[in-house]
Amino acid sequence: MDHLTVTWATQLAETELGTTLSRRWAHSQGVAARAAELEPVMGKDAGLLTAAGVLHDVGYAPRLAETGFHPLDGARFLRDEHSADERLVRLVANHSCALLEAEERGLRDVLAGEFPLLDEPLLVDALVYCDMTTTPDGHRATAQDRVAEILGRYGPDSVVGRFIRRASPEIFGAVARVEMILAAQPR
Repeated sequence: MDHLTVTWATQLAETELGTTLSRRWAHSQGVAARAAELEPVMGKDAGLLTAAGVLHDVGYAPRLAETGFHPLDGARFLRDEHSADERLVRLVANHSCALLEAEERGLRDVLAGEFPLLDEPLLVDALVYCDMTTTPDGHRATAQDRVAEILGRYGPDSVVGRFIRRASPEIFGAVARVEMILAAQPR
C-alpha cells in the first residue's frame, strides 16, 4: 500500500472518530504511529500496517455500530462502503485476537466466515503489537499494562473482560515475537 492509501485511511478514521470519539481517535493515531515505526521490518507491507492501525477501531463510530462488535462493524464498513483492499479489511476485522471476542459474543462463525484471518503471521502480530502497546490516549505502554487497563475499564466479568483474559497469552506472545524481530534489527 502506498502513501495515498495511508492518507485516505487517516482521513477516513478522523472523519468517523475525530469528533464523536476523540479519545478513540487519539488511540488510533497512536497505533498508526507505532505501525509507522515498524517500517524497517514490514517492508512492502508497512503502509498496509499503518492503514490498518489507524482504521482498526473505526467500527466504534456510532453511525457504524450495527452489531456492537467494532471489528466486524468496521470491516463491513470498509468493505461495503469503501471497497477497501481485502487484506486491510481482514486485518481490521481480526485485529488483536478479535476471533476470541467474537466467540464471547456469539459471532465467531460470522466473523470467520466473512473475514478469514490472514495467513500472514508477522502482519497479524504487528497489528496486535501496535494496538496492545498503545494506551487509549495514544501513548506507549507495555502489553501487560494495556491488558490491565482494559480489564480495569471493562471489568473482569464483562464480555471484554472475559475476552482479554483469554486472549492475554496470544497478545503477549505476539508482542514478544515483534519485540524479538525489532531487537534483531541493526541499529
